[in-house]
Amino acid sequence: MSYLSGYGIKHPIMNIKNYNFETGIYRPPSEGGSASLLLRFTRNCPWNHCTFCAMYKTKKFQLRPVTEIKADIDTMARLTQALKSAAAALGHGENITRDAAISLMEKIPELNYHQGFSMLVHWLMAGGKTAFIQDGNSMIMKTPDLLEALGHLGTSFPSINRVTTYARARTLVQKSSKDLLSIRRAGLHRLHLGLETGDDDLLKKIKKGVTSEGQIQGGKKAMAAGFQVSEYWMPGLGGRALTRAHAENTARVLTAVNPHYIRSRPFRAIANTPLHAQIQAGEVTPLSPREQLMELKQMITALEVTSNVCFDHAGNNWRNAQGRILFTHDYEGYKFPEQKDQVLDLIEEGLERTQKN
Repeated sequence: MSYLSGYGIKHPIMNIKNYNFETGIYRPPSEGGSASLLLRFTRNCPWNHCTFCAMYKTKKFQLRPVTEIKADIDTMARLTQALKSAAAALGHGENITRDAAISLMEKIPELNYHQGFSMLVHWLMAGGKTAFIQDGNSMIMKTPDLLEALGHLGTSFPSINRVTTYARARTLVQKSSKDLLSIRRAGLHRLHLGLETGDDDLLKKIKKGVTSEGQIQGGKKAMAAGFQVSEYWMPGLGGRALTRAHAENTARVLTAVNPHYIRSRPFRAIANTPLHAQIQAGEVTPLSPREQLMELKQMITALEVTSNVCFDHAGNNWRNAQGRILFTHDYEGYKFPEQKDQVLDLIEEGLERTQKN
């Protein structure tokens, strides 16, 4: 077995098996780019029935053994140390640079084809402060296993000050409050929850696997345990037939939970999903961009929260009279209730620009 010569590394790293680690595909926009270290604790989605989603439809859910997860973290830590040593050899101290990464790739050519090396390098160059746990619902892990993996991550990368993950409200309801508090204390800070809608009829139609009451209970339990909670909803998801109920009941659920963040993800039908097929068959009539904006107005009007309301997704592409994007795509969005009137005014700008269909 070979060792990384010239950099003072004591761990074996030249063998491809000793520096390979898994990285999934999906993460929220706020965890993208160089913002977060992507760590795969589970594979795919344990529910995987939602009719609007195509993310994991061809894949089966798998719980990764904790030994595998810890081995991935160890590999990332070894690569990090190798990068720091390469930087030092170039006279850059421990400041990881592009030149250090190139130098290491010259020593280990296989890194040019590594699925996660570039992600790791850019994350370290950005400061190495945040991490996102993949895939679709890693909170379903047994609590002792999740605690062990989180503890190992924190020990291996003490620079991390925020860890986030996707979660399902139903899973949070099933976890005990004691377990949720332990997971939070172990270093998991923020949960991204796919609310989609607060309307029970629509939740059933899209096969979300949870009721509006379950959404409220899950969100509240997460809040009570001290997590930052980020809830996602989908303007236009119910089509014309359910637009009013979708808006009103989504506002009702979000008001009850009062999460830290509310994020808009306007519905777009994805080919080869059941909901796309329903639209093609004429069973669901999708909203026009103007109608989605009207639905957004109805939801925001009824919303009574102290949340940050965000439009940090490219689907929020309504325009104002000057042709500019209507809402900021900033990850922090608009603080409610202070900026609620501002958001409603922006919606009016968008409605004035669009023509009625």
